[in-house]
Amino acid sequence: MDDRLIEIETKLAYLEDMVTTLNDLVAEQQKHIDQLEIKKALLEEQIEILLENQEDIPQRRPPHY
Repeated sequence: MDDRLIEIETKLAYLEDMVTTLNDLVAEQQKHIDQLEIKKALLEEQIEILLENQEDIPQRRPPHY
């Protein structure tokens, strides 16, 4: 009975460590996702500005033609 209890406690300790490691990994990934969402929003704003200003650019042939 004692060996069985030790085995269960050992497995529980490993599982607790794994959950902590996975939790840290998920938190780190969420930080990266948040940063990417900020960058995406900035890029979308820049694209909108470029599209709005596109009418100001004359449509002519490039000089190499």
